[in-house]
Amino acid sequence: MTVMNSEGEYGKYIITELKAPEFPPEFLERYKKFGTRIRWMDGNLIPGAFQMNTSWYHSAMDEPLFEEHVHPNDEMVGFFGSDPEHPDELNAVIEFAINGENHRINKSCMIYVPGGVKHLPLRLVQVDKPIFHCSICLAESYVSADAEGRGIYDPVDK
Repeated sequence: MTVMNSEGEYGKYIITELKAPEFPPEFLERYKKFGTRIRWMDGNLIPGAFQMNTSWYHSAMDEPLFEEHVHPNDEMVGFFGSDPEHPDELNAVIEFAINGENHRINKSCMIYVPGGVKHLPLRLVQVDKPIFHCSICLAESYVSADAEGRGIYDPVDK
């Protein structure tokens, strides 16, 4: 049997459009200057799912948008170049900090950040071709806190 998209018994597990939380308008305005979110998945959309988001980054940033923060759960972050003939080449330069160490990266990569470890800021220094970005938090929703324990980039309450 072949079914399309959300049909059938398991179609409810397929997300084919962006259904991201409602982030503050200022955050969204700054985000669209360098990136386009593709999809968002979490336990609010599909009960039991862990949180993942995907974006295309297409422009360098004048200043970092994402500040240092910490999650209670492990996170995996990926940055991938968009040239299929040279998949290892990021065709960009990014800066990504882990626990205060600033790493300058120019290759496609995956970054593991253990729960409780501070990370970022993130800065897109140079973008020659679009970068595919993804992050996965092993939690049902995105939870982050700054150095004082305050939630940051929290979705607006509905």
